[in-house]
Amino acid sequence: MSSPSRRPAGIVSIVPCILWLLALPAAAQESSPTPSAPPANAGTPPANTGTPPAEGTSPAPADSSDMSEIEAALGKDKAAAGSTPAEAPGAPAASGSSASSGVSQVLSNQWLDLSFILDMALAGFSSKEPLQQGDHDPTHNGFNFQQLEMSVRSVVDPYLRFDSNIVFRPDGVEIEEAYVTTLDLPANLQVRAGQFLTRFGRLNNTHPHAWDFVDQPFAYSRVFGGEGNRGLGVEASWLTPLPWYVELIGSVTDAHGEGTARSFLGEQEAPVGSPLDFQFTGAVKQFFPLSDDLSLLWGLSSATGPNSTDAHTYTNVFGTDVYLKYRPTTVASDTIIALQAELLYRYRHLPDATLTDYNGYAQLLWRFAKRWATAARYEFGTPAHGKDGELAADPLDPEWTATRQRVSANVTFWPTEFSRLRLQAATDHAGWRNEPDYSVFLTLEAVMGAHGAHAF
Repeated sequence: MSSPSRRPAGIVSIVPCILWLLALPAAAQESSPTPSAPPANAGTPPANTGTPPAEGTSPAPADSSDMSEIEAALGKDKAAAGSTPAEAPGAPAASGSSASSGVSQVLSNQWLDLSFILDMALAGFSSKEPLQQGDHDPTHNGFNFQQLEMSVRSVVDPYLRFDSNIVFRPDGVEIEEAYVTTLDLPANLQVRAGQFLTRFGRLNNTHPHAWDFVDQPFAYSRVFGGEGNRGLGVEASWLTPLPWYVELIGSVTDAHGEGTARSFLGEQEAPVGSPLDFQFTGAVKQFFPLSDDLSLLWGLSSATGPNSTDAHTYTNVFGTDVYLKYRPTTVASDTIIALQAELLYRYRHLPDATLTDYNGYAQLLWRFAKRWATAARYEFGTPAHGKDGELAADPLDPEWTATRQRVSANVTFWPTEFSRLRLQAATDHAGWRNEPDYSVFLTLEAVMGAHGAHAF
């Protein structure tokens, strides 16, 4: 007797709820006597053809044969509309048509951006126990379902914008981000509140579809967790009036989460007794346009909060990141060359010791054609050292007794802007293993719907 297929109850139960929510705007518009939301083209200026009509001239009138064709076409449309079964005046529309029209209106209206992003991979590993730590990384031989991400964005009112990212995976559904951002604060200030990825470093507050590689750098998964550093809290940012671009950012978030705050409280959910029980994150972002074709982004970040080893122990993480991008703008070219690097220093105060370690990566991307790009990345992570510089036992990673290094290379092809294929290979040298691990990935990504532009 064949066993029934196993499907997560969370995914099965949430799909009808999503469709019902999508149908609400249409039902509200049908039942409300007030004017509906502005049409999709409201506020959009007419396209500029570049050749304005000559002064004093007007468009030529259509001749009688053109008018006859237009009238005949309109008559056919009316006849087709009249061939559908008539409904009694005032009768409600069928529920199925109402739901489908609601989905269509939500997908087409400008006031709500909805998108789905599918990521999957075919993976091969030489080791039976791959050292993949990212929650979106391929982890076993064969097909890997990395994620299905649903992104919803909308302007709430003139003062707030809503953003959310909900991730569907075989083991359930996760609210990755859901927050509101202010739109009209004075003095170049902006605040966001909710659950969000902190703006520590360069890569942390991005999602897998914006990465240049299939997997997460292990510097982030080792220090913060497989999901990157995020939490429920509030963030404030200020764009300074300096002659060059300088943004100051500070946030206060929960300090727990096995996959999001690993170096802090981790899976331990301790009660909040004082402000010191939160995680505090700060960052400085500076942008320098070196020339018309070359630009530089440099950042400094820090995060501090309690850790789970004792009541009064804490962890500090300091980081610096650099992003150098060359993209010709003075001539027509598809070329992009981008250098990106991050270095993280972690200091942990434990009851009977202090531990320090360094982790980082550097990568180079070359987009040599409109649809093609190639990239290479180097990563490293040192073992934990004590106060006097000697090797020390790491309670989070007891096997990490030597330096780990990983080298990856890939080639990417975009059939269109809505799909992506990527082939990636890597060699992973963990000093505590007898031989290196090798891996190869072939990934597919598909995007449906509207999705916000990525940051520089």
